[in-house]
Amino acid sequence: MRIALAAVAALIAAPSAAFAQDAPSVPVDADIPPGEAARAAAQGSPPQRQGVIVYQPDFFASSSPDTALDMVNRVPGFGLDLGNTATRGLAGAAGNVLIDGARPASKSDRLDEVLSRIPAASVERLELIRGGAPGIDMQGKSVLVNVVVRQTVTREVAIELNSYLYPGAEFGPQARLSYSRRQGDRQTEFALYATTDRTGGTGFGTRTRTDGAGGLIQLADLDLWDRYRDINLRGSIQRPVGRGKLRINGLFDFNTLENRQTVTVLAGAGSDEFTDSLGRDWTGELGARWEQPIGTEAEIELTALQRLGRYTYDYTLLSSGSAAYFALESDSGESAGRAIVRYRPEEDWALEGGGEIAYNFLDSVTSYRRAAIAVDLPNAAVRVSELRGEGFAQATWRITERLTLEAGTRAELSRIAQTGDTDSAETFFYLKPRVQATWAIGDGHQLRLRAERVVSQLDFDDFVASNDVDLGTVAGGNADLVPQQTTVFDAAYEYRFWQKGVVSLLAQRLIYEDIIDYIPLVDGFDAVGNIGSGTGEIVQLTLALPFDRLGLDDALLQARTSWQWSRATDPLTGEERRISGQLGFACSISFDHDIDDGRWAWGVEHGCDVARTRNYRVRELRRYIQQPMLEVYVQWKPSRTLTVRLEAGNVNDVLTRNIREVHAGRRDTTPILFIEERATRWDPWLFLKLRKTL
Repeated sequence: MRIALAAVAALIAAPSAAFAQDAPSVPVDADIPPGEAARAAAQGSPPQRQGVIVYQPDFFASSSPDTALDMVNRVPGFGLDLGNTATRGLAGAAGNVLIDGARPASKSDRLDEVLSRIPAASVERLELIRGGAPGIDMQGKSVLVNVVVRQTVTREVAIELNSYLYPGAEFGPQARLSYSRRQGDRQTEFALYATTDRTGGTGFGTRTRTDGAGGLIQLADLDLWDRYRDINLRGSIQRPVGRGKLRINGLFDFNTLENRQTVTVLAGAGSDEFTDSLGRDWTGELGARWEQPIGTEAEIELTALQRLGRYTYDYTLLSSGSAAYFALESDSGESAGRAIVRYRPEEDWALEGGGEIAYNFLDSVTSYRRAAIAVDLPNAAVRVSELRGEGFAQATWRITERLTLEAGTRAELSRIAQTGDTDSAETFFYLKPRVQATWAIGDGHQLRLRAERVVSQLDFDDFVASNDVDLGTVAGGNADLVPQQTTVFDAAYEYRFWQKGVVSLLAQRLIYEDIIDYIPLVDGFDAVGNIGSGTGEIVQLTLALPFDRLGLDDALLQARTSWQWSRATDPLTGEERRISGQLGFACSISFDHDIDDGRWAWGVEHGCDVARTRNYRVRELRRYIQQPMLEVYVQWKPSRTLTVRLEAGNVNDVLTRNIREVHAGRRDTTPILFIEERATRWDPWLFLKLRKTL
């Protein structure tokens, strides 16, 4: 309670106290251009002032980090965004971290995995880029972190042996082996991961069905079980080529996920049920990135990527002598190439332009049988392909020491074709302009204004019929999807104080076109489709509060909250409602305390909200409610090469509720058939991590 009161008091007092103090000495505004430390040192050129914030390694010394990922996670007020690897092409897949000024050439290799393979000893500094900087492609991000790697020789071999422990003496073991060697532009990385574990889908609960008046139809016990297994091999090599450098990376991943569900009827009508499903996923990727300076003021970057994958899925439902079977097989692939030219004639402004071309395909076949009778599904056998090209140009101008303007546009032309149950082809063209202004109002204060047009990508899986494992429902595919377009206006205010303290407020206004939600199909099926236009707002508040001035050194409280509103027209009722699946309120709070220069550490994290979402299906209204989860950890580093970490998760025994209001037909014209509530509790767990560097 005393800590909570101190946090509230400090939050109230922080702005007035900070107005009276000088700008913090650590971290400081950067004197070196983002990603150009090595180049400047080699050429003997003087540093250039860029208005970014630099965090030297000694800033993180109190936490004794093992990897670059540990350091990035400790940057005050910064939240790691892994990007979206499901996005087709390279432009929209990037996260919000750069390594030596560039993004990883791989898409399947997650950003946190890449950072975890960079030893902390190899990091020269971290640069927090807020609102744009000349020579940096923000790719739609307002805030980036650039990890600058040392030019000296570093080598590390790390072994991790981890395991989850669940009630009933169930284990989820994990093993990792990684190797890293860096010497300037010469870099070699290798990693092998293997794990078998369960997800939050394993647990016990109840299923209650009532009629529209509340009368009991059925009460049943639920026994849920799942297991996933994964083996992952990845590596990369980077070498100087001419005056530039070439990086080649490869990845192979194979994983399986098996689910079983046993329903035992305790009261009311109906019979016991058993479902079993198994999914298998193979993914392979090969990528390359080459970059080289052109003269003294420009550079070129070329990236190529090839991905192939295969996914199979089988589902069986058995109930009182009847059975239902669903099966899916799909092959997918992506070929992408991207070229960028950056031109920076002066330190205060830069131009960038380029293009990208990508070809993607998904070849999928599904089948569904009920009581040994084949059931026709909309778009059960489909091959979907897309050929997409994008050209882009942007300029960043540092008008004054306190004002930066970034403006640009992207032009996207794509053609999506389908063959199989539906033969069709659609061509789409979109302009995606973006402008952002960043104003450093005063020491520690920054204001960012942005306007941007965002165009989503269509999910190929939405073109194909699908199955919901837990609920035993089937959805059709939709051949007439159009990408959702969103015009975003936002304003962000950020205030930094006490070296590690941050308060930020973000307000967004969103204007939607061709909203993607659920629409009715023939034969009673529904599918993902477009439901028209709408609007929305988002407000986010972030706090990072250090406790050093409150009498507790190396302790940090972080809190994030967001509120979201949206309005769209329901395609069935014609009434205004929220877009399906959106959270109205989200919140998380964490407290971390490093002791004895990181030799010991402990912390706690709590999702301080109750997650609530609604999905407006054609025959159903689905609600999802989940209590917040509490996690605690303690970490011990007996030496610089050994880390022991123990985590306790789901300490508060979270309850999850899935509620379905099922109608006899369309929910706007037919009565309620039944209301089903599935209430399940996740098991608590312990996680033990042992990490040894050799």
